[in-house]
Amino acid sequence: MKVFIVHAHPEPNSFSGAMTKAATDSLTRAGHEFKVSDLYAMKFNPVSDRRNFKSVKDADYYKQQVEETFASENNSFADDIQNEMDKLEWCDALIFQFPLWWFGLPAIMKGWVDKVFAMGRIYGYGAKYETGHFRAKRALCALTTGGGAEAYLPDGHTGDINAVLVPVNVGMFQFTGFDPLPPFVVYTPVRLSEEERQQHLVRYAEYVLQIQTMKPLLQFEVPANSA
Repeated sequence: MKVFIVHAHPEPNSFSGAMTKAATDSLTRAGHEFKVSDLYAMKFNPVSDRRNFKSVKDADYYKQQVEETFASENNSFADDIQNEMDKLEWCDALIFQFPLWWFGLPAIMKGWVDKVFAMGRIYGYGAKYETGHFRAKRALCALTTGGGAEAYLPDGHTGDINAVLVPVNVGMFQFTGFDPLPPFVVYTPVRLSEEERQQHLVRYAEYVLQIQTMKPLLQFEVPANSA
């Protein structure tokens, strides 16, 4: 199995950092391959503009999808974006490792998606959902929260954690063909004892080894007349 981890936390010694290390150590011991994009360490620029491309389709008016399609046709994405696309093509499974900030992805990770999930290359022209570019690949959110687990229950203050993650699991993963897997969530690690944190890391190390076999959180519906 080849796993691509996109890691978004500004502090290397954070619990998110410990989770990524637990995952990579576990994958190594099991003989799997992995690549990590540590967005803050890379100083990844999340801002989309003409710097996304080495080419120009319309010099007078910038429309990102038009420029993405043109770059897809001419292999002219900027090197930093092309490198991330190559990792997506390489992997069997994608992990987003992040702290939940304002009920969503950190801005640097959202910007990564905006730039790397490009029209013409990653989606579009019929390539979406069950015909998505990354069909047969799997994707997973691994995250930490500031609020406790009770807040993310269906009747909690924020609602079901799976509902909070719909923009990622459906709008990013499933839309581009990935099978989204149940998220691995560590609630309020800052309030946990060191023993409890270590227990979560052990569980996560085991969890990543189940990526190939676990049941997807969402599955594509097969039309009745497809047989």
